[in-house]
Amino acid sequence: MAIVHDLAEAVVGDITPHAGVSKADKFTMEKNAMLGFKESLGNTETANEIVDLWQEYEDAKTPEALFVKDLDKFEMIVQALEYEKSDKKNLQGFFDSTEGKFEHPTVKAWAEELYKERREMSKE
Repeated sequence: MAIVHDLAEAVVGDITPHAGVSKADKFTMEKNAMLGFKESLGNTETANEIVDLWQEYEDAKTPEALFVKDLDKFEMIVQALEYEKSDKKNLQGFFDSTEGKFEHPTVKAWAEELYKERREMSKE
């Protein structure tokens, strides 16, 4: 699931909330991309499993899907922090968009450590 959840994004692009595309339209575009991907693999059992994993991620109802969603958000703020370090830019919006949104205890702890590192970095 962690590997396949961004396959549709590879086709339609990274549609952010600021892109002016509704959640419903984004879902439709990504669902169509996944169905095209499935068709290109010949509607095999593996293709069906990949689409099912993507759908499970999108539905966000299983513990696995919620964990992968948390990992996805965490990876985004890890990248944002790295960009802040290398480019000396303030990317506060990325951190604001994830604050208080982590559910999994392990990922939540990692995020708190990252926020702490960022606060300490800003004191320097």
